[in-house]
Amino acid sequence: MALLGLALLIVGVTTEITLRTALYDRIDAQLTAAATRGPRGFGPGVGRPGDGQYGGGSPTASCRTGGNFGFPPGQTIGTLAARNCDGDITAKVLAEQNQDAPEVSDAAFSTLAGIQPGGRPQTVELGGSLGDYRVVSQQMNDGSIFITGLPLSDTQDTLYLVAGVVGGVLVIALIAIGAAGTVIVRRTLAPLERVAATATKVSELRLDRGEVDLAQRVPEGDTDVRTEVGQVGAALNKMLDHVGSALEARHASETQVRQFVADASHELRTPLAAIRGYAELSRRSRRPVPDEIAHVLRRVESEAQRMTALVEDLLLLARLDAGRPLAHDPVDLTMLVVDTVSDAHATGPGHDWQLDMPEEPVTVVGDPARLHQVLANLLANARTHTPEGTTVTVSVSATGHEALIRVTDAGPGIPADLLPHIFERFARGDSSRSRAAGSTGLGLSIVHAVVTAHGGTVGVESEPGRTEFTVRLPLALPAPADPVHQHVAQVVQ
Repeated sequence: MALLGLALLIVGVTTEITLRTALYDRIDAQLTAAATRGPRGFGPGVGRPGDGQYGGGSPTASCRTGGNFGFPPGQTIGTLAARNCDGDITAKVLAEQNQDAPEVSDAAFSTLAGIQPGGRPQTVELGGSLGDYRVVSQQMNDGSIFITGLPLSDTQDTLYLVAGVVGGVLVIALIAIGAAGTVIVRRTLAPLERVAATATKVSELRLDRGEVDLAQRVPEGDTDVRTEVGQVGAALNKMLDHVGSALEARHASETQVRQFVADASHELRTPLAAIRGYAELSRRSRRPVPDEIAHVLRRVESEAQRMTALVEDLLLLARLDAGRPLAHDPVDLTMLVVDTVSDAHATGPGHDWQLDMPEEPVTVVGDPARLHQVLANLLANARTHTPEGTTVTVSVSATGHEALIRVTDAGPGIPADLLPHIFERFARGDSSRSRAAGSTGLGLSIVHAVVTAHGGTVGVESEPGRTEFTVRLPLALPAPADPVHQHVAQVVQ
């Protein structure tokens, strides 16, 4: 619209300039003819024009005022005739028969006095009822200056009329073209909008895991390859077909891997239990066992316990990935946190464990055992990756429709390159996250999986000297406080 408006403006301005040039050329031609006839209206005492286009020869007689003042035949209505004789100016305008001639004002006389002979036609403002005039002057043989002028009112009215008409037509044309163009463009781009809507729906799907129902396709009417939009729609449908096939293959592979992990974990539990049992039975034998053999048996039992824990973690993740339903029981997070922190204090007495509990119990709906495992893993993570003497604070609060559990420690923090992958499986950091410290790399991934299965979220913020894990769970309806909760609140206080 801007380019079209500029083009129409250029056309309108060009039209106006061309018309003005043509009208002024025509009035200049009329003015030349009128200037040739004009001096004859002043009678025989005026003298003839000098040499040149409009005069300009040397005067041969002295300038004399007076004489008859009239208009020769052929002059048009409104013609101005003026004679400047040594500063004495006589001027008159030709009027229609039986009508008074327009009065020439003092301002007009001043303007006429400044006109010099021998120039090209010029436009002057005479003021009053005369308005603008196109005038030309000529030097007479008696020394006087004769001025002839034609009114520009009709010419200017024509130019104003044409400018108004052209401007109005341009505005109307722009509005009409804009409205029609908007309708045409919107109708033309409507298929593209439907293609974009399909692409937007696909972009909102989660494609990184699980079974994906990629049923979105561009409507068949928008896939006509004879149009540009149809080519885009057909190409998008073809791409979605390929992506859908790839997602189905990925899901099938994930399902096989998960099933394998679940089956393997389940099958490994029995032999691991047998290994632990035989190792423990050997150490309880009545016959003396050599110290070297006893050490080997203790290492076998220790590693069997570690492998059992790893297998249990893998089996739990496989069950959560498979969408196994969890228990939906009311869980008092305040009591759960107190119990878990007590266990952590017994396991890591070298740390400073702190509680920040609300006055009222905070209740959610979920699986008590799995939520206990979430807290235990977070506290074990804080105990394992911070030196002794570190303060670890566990707080519980309720905000809006969410229950918040925060585990904050004053340890060295999590490396920046590990932070984005902290909840991935088998994610490990520095040497403290090694097998020697008892870490399997699955603790935080279990936290993420369990919290997600409960419809919540878990996040972490870390910097040197402060690391905070935040668990958000949907808040259940508040339950009335009982004596046990009141006793816990008093102990915490």
